[in-house]
Amino acid sequence: MPDPQQPWYTPGPPQQPVPGNPYASGGGAQQGVGAQGFGAPGPPPPPPPRRRFGRGPVVAAVVALVLVVVAGGVYGLTDRGRDEPAKPVAKESPGPSGSASPSGTPGAGGPELSHIPTTKEVAAARKPGEASAWIADDRTDIPKQINKVHDLWIVGDTAVQALYRKVTAYRLSDGAEVWSVTLPSAVCETPANPTPDGKVVVFRKERPDNERSNLCNQMQMIDLRTGKQGWHKKLDEPGDEDDTLLVYSAISGDVLSVARGQRATTYRMDDGSKLHAIPSEKKGGCFPTGVAGGAARLLVSSDCMVSMDRSKNYGQIREFDPRTGKLLWRYRTKTGWSFGALISMDPVVFTTYNNEDSAKDWRITVLAPQGKHRVTFDARDKGFEHCAGNGGGDDIQPCRGASVDKGLIMLGGTDQVGAYDVKTGKFLWGVKSDDLRYLYALRAEDGRSMRIYEAATSREPGRTFLMGPRGAGTETEVVKHPAATARWEYEMFMGHTAYVDGRLVLTSTIMSGDENKKPVREARMLSFAASP
Repeated sequence: MPDPQQPWYTPGPPQQPVPGNPYASGGGAQQGVGAQGFGAPGPPPPPPPRRRFGRGPVVAAVVALVLVVVAGGVYGLTDRGRDEPAKPVAKESPGPSGSASPSGTPGAGGPELSHIPTTKEVAAARKPGEASAWIADDRTDIPKQINKVHDLWIVGDTAVQALYRKVTAYRLSDGAEVWSVTLPSAVCETPANPTPDGKVVVFRKERPDNERSNLCNQMQMIDLRTGKQGWHKKLDEPGDEDDTLLVYSAISGDVLSVARGQRATTYRMDDGSKLHAIPSEKKGGCFPTGVAGGAARLLVSSDCMVSMDRSKNYGQIREFDPRTGKLLWRYRTKTGWSFGALISMDPVVFTTYNNEDSAKDWRITVLAPQGKHRVTFDARDKGFEHCAGNGGGDDIQPCRGASVDKGLIMLGGTDQVGAYDVKTGKFLWGVKSDDLRYLYALRAEDGRSMRIYEAATSREPGRTFLMGPRGAGTETEVVKHPAATARWEYEMFMGHTAYVDGRLVLTSTIMSGDENKKPVREARMLSFAASP
């Protein structure tokens, strides 16, 4: 059984307004908050005075954090462009500016909140003990609508991401734009990770308009190391014209897999040629619904529709050899349950949900090698929500706010973060707050502690800290995020997140296209690193 909870309440001094922030208006004091810690039994040491956790409003139409896969290794791939690729635009980011009216009065000597500060301005405003930071601006004209900010990729010394018709690489050290590629139509799908040598296929709309009937059927390979475009291909298999409004993709080594409608197909990354179709299974009425990749593994989820009664249907997951299409193993859920979202490829860890109550009734399952069941456990008794309250999203990969590292299944979300043993499913330790704070584990430290990101609130910046196996009272602050970037960090508090070599990178998951957005102008990307 999990260890019993331990009480933890530390009022501490009142919260002061954000100090020394030349870009944000001051905030009033906040009251102390209570928190519960749960960890190893026995009396814990008295907890240290706590910083306050601001109570900010929940922002609509946002999703929880994403931990991305960092590309590495070398594959001998070639670009065989079918069409003459457009040249990437390589340039440094111009000094950002803005025109919107601020929502409050900025601190003395600082620009308005409608102005996104440059790296030099952020550095000048940084106080002793605060992390170094940069904010990337992007003045590209995008429609005034909900524009999806796609998967975040870390390739070499750059962070790369697609927004609307543009794919852009930013330098990790200072946020400068390294290259960008503008496409003829809007990007509509991206895989969670690139190939080990940094290549990816983005899917874009068939036409440049924004009509709902516009199909997502154009595949474009891009080398994320250079911004060079490679082959272009239309999804033109028989029947595809009706099945490309929604497309899901994954990369497994040098193989691209695509799921749409009730079918899935794999392609070679080097030239876009078709490898094989992933079959449906007539027995049980199982058809592919999603794909997940990473390293050299390919997982395919399926829905098995045996009845109009959802309580009689089930889900399954299969692993295939990406290059040959050979079925390696199959695992089916219990009747009345479906496959939810993938937390980890190795070991295979995923969620399932009850077809009758998909929002609230869910579990986590861990598989042993060859698809054998190891353990299934319920994390709801500690208050954790399915994929940090975002469900599984559209793609089955990743499960937002959840990850596996060094033997720990790490779950986060609103008010809490915790760790489970990947072999037994036993709850190990964590911390739960009585106040609104978004906590997400970035990685495990030697299997005994977690490096955790605490998102910014409307009144104070976020931070990165370590927490040990005793849970509450064992926090050690590692990186104190600067107050000068707090307002933009708060706008990204449930967005895409990457952590690599001690640097945290944040982006939003959507952008409105409104240059006059209040209270702050939308930034493209934000990054923090510990000061030397």
